[in-house]
Amino acid sequence: MESKLTGTQLKTYKSIFQHPVVHDLRWNDLHAMLGAVAELKDETNGTVKVTRNGLSLFLHAPAGRDVTDVEIIMKIRHFLDQSKNTPEKTVAEGAHMLVVIDHREARIFDTEMKGEVPQKITPHHSTAKDRYLHNVQDDANGQRRPENKKFYENVAATLKDAQQILVFGNATGAASAMQQLTNDLEKHHKEIAGRVIGWINVDEKHMSDNQLLAKAREVYEQVKV
Repeated sequence: MESKLTGTQLKTYKSIFQHPVVHDLRWNDLHAMLGAVAELKDETNGTVKVTRNGLSLFLHAPAGRDVTDVEIIMKIRHFLDQSKNTPEKTVAEGAHMLVVIDHREARIFDTEMKGEVPQKITPHHSTAKDRYLHNVQDDANGQRRPENKKFYENVAATLKDAQQILVFGNATGAASAMQQLTNDLEKHHKEIAGRVIGWINVDEKHMSDNQLLAKAREVYEQVKV
């Protein structure tokens, strides 16, 4: 659905997920973006009900033209994450995909699409404040591992129809999310693991989506040669 956003709506959508959190989003732009990805109902007293995939969020129009409350932005970010219908959304057959993963989220791109907005998969927690994977001690080998196995299963489900897959991550060692995804695919999804053409360590926090896509396309072009 996000791929159908207009230029301004797409910019607003991406702003919601920026780090650090933005402080000056225009209410009108935010309202228009939410209306493009969800069902909006303007209720009394300036309240807006936002509904998507069975989940609802209630917002109050700010007194001014900008939304400056960080807590509101975080609520919208959490709503957009949680209201995605991940199990039903899979990539197109034959697509060349890119997964950019850390313990906070996995971003999944179709590298053949221009201006692609990634599908984001996050560990699901009950509160917006607790958005990171917790680690627990693995008694078998003394290593730290993510406790939320569903996170990696959702990533695998989204990749089930991909022809070729690239994985980018920014950490090494047994505790890295990229290594955890590798282990999960090789253990539980050998067919998908066989379609991964590369696991590449990148500094993804300092790369834009366009830079990540450009690097992925370079790798895919090299594979064709």
